[in-house]
Amino acid sequence: MNEILHQFGQAFLYWDGEHVSGLAMTLWLLVISVAFGFCCAVPLAVARVSSRRWLSLPVRFYTYVFRGTPLYVQLLLIYTGVYSLAFIRSEPLLDAFFRSGLNCAVLAFALNTCAYTTEIFAGAIRSTSHGEVEAARAYGMSPFTMYWRVVLPSALRRALPLYSNEVILMLHATTVAFTATVPDILKVARDANSATYRSFESFGLAALIYCAVSFVLVAAFRRAEKRWLGHLAVRTR
Repeated sequence: MNEILHQFGQAFLYWDGEHVSGLAMTLWLLVISVAFGFCCAVPLAVARVSSRRWLSLPVRFYTYVFRGTPLYVQLLLIYTGVYSLAFIRSEPLLDAFFRSGLNCAVLAFALNTCAYTTEIFAGAIRSTSHGEVEAARAYGMSPFTMYWRVVLPSALRRALPLYSNEVILMLHATTVAFTATVPDILKVARDANSATYRSFESFGLAALIYCAVSFVLVAAFRRAEKRWLGHLAVRTR
């Protein structure tokens, strides 16, 4: 057990400014992919609920493809499939980008979580109270101002419980990053298992770390829900 703890201690929080592994790498993958996914999902959700079919259909196709295929397959396509294309290797910038396993993992995770987040936000936008929309129109707001100041703030608050589940699932999904040779928590656990042949301890410790991170994320989202969704709580008195 001491060998396993030593192996994990060397890798789980390793970060020398250039190289990251273990827990630090997992958190980096999670933060970057969720941030990109969130920023892209907001405008895509607005397009998804648009009555203009030329605007909503491409978004619908995108979310259908990425929600209908496994993340593992998506990562393999981006990491090995895209780089096999001749025009990718012929362009220096594309060649440098897709040669990195970390870049491919971040791209796959961001596209995947963006698809799910888009549908979550689109559903929240559709469920916006008709009274809020009518009040915004009565004030003479333009469609852009109405979305920016009324619809989106209300929808994003109500989508918070579902979005928290997506972030937790994204944390668990980062376990496939080892496929692209990214040294995340699972990669460290596999290396510890290879070095010590103590499978239960190696993967059990990894599971405990995932549980601890999940607990912190759940607590943070619950606190955010109490702050921004307190007005929707059931009154007991």
